[in-house]
Amino acid sequence: MSTSETRPPNPSFRDMLAIFLRTYTVGANYNTRGMQNVGLALTLDPGLRRIHRDTRELQKARRRALQHYNTHPFWTPLLAGIFLSLERDISRGVFPAPMLLRVKNTTTYTLSALGDSFFSGALLVFCVLVLTLLLVAGWIGVAWLWLMFCFLGVQLFKLMTFICGYREGIGFLSRLKRWNLIDWSQRIKLINAGLLLMLWWLLWPELGHVGEPWWSWIFWTTAVLLSVLGSFWFRISRLWFVPAILVLWIGLWGTWNGGM
Repeated sequence: MSTSETRPPNPSFRDMLAIFLRTYTVGANYNTRGMQNVGLALTLDPGLRRIHRDTRELQKARRRALQHYNTHPFWTPLLAGIFLSLERDISRGVFPAPMLLRVKNTTTYTLSALGDSFFSGALLVFCVLVLTLLLVAGWIGVAWLWLMFCFLGVQLFKLMTFICGYREGIGFLSRLKRWNLIDWSQRIKLINAGLLLMLWWLLWPELGHVGEPWWSWIFWTTAVLLSVLGSFWFRISRLWFVPAILVLWIGLWGTWNGGM
């Protein structure tokens, strides 16, 4: 018997397309026990059926896919590609079956935290802030172009990481580490702070109105910054800042009106 006859076939292009499209529904059957595990099992199933021709091995692979799984949705295509690559290597005898669960447990939660910090906490906020600034400035056409650019960019990122995850397997994680996304998330958050100040300046409704104190914009900007810094550095609850700022504002406003 030749090697090509004993080696399990790779998933076809149609199988890979079905797997990639199913990654968008990974959270459709979210549950409190396995979280996204049912969605992941459904996502990988076309590839598992192609790789594992033996019924017993296919059932074992499906049980592995049904183990607890939960991560940021932007990483699901990458992890689906890596898990499918591992299942292919397991069927060929390159890795033992427990290897997949070890990789799954270590990478899933690490990428979940990384996704929350980089995507949800930095990059998506940056996209929304730029979009809001364009809308406030009245550049509606540019805002639509920016929205489409961000949307298509995310889809391209998912597709490319899915392909790389399947082709390179766990080796792609070393390249991902070199991207240094943690530091990039911090840099983007600093940029977001500047964009937020720009938006604050554009949206402030009372700036320049007749009868409004000239220092009102400075007051509220300083109040917001002190609240953020106080809660972050000194662990002071933001609930204490609200009444303190209101009392201070009422006192300053009364002094301003009394002196006019």
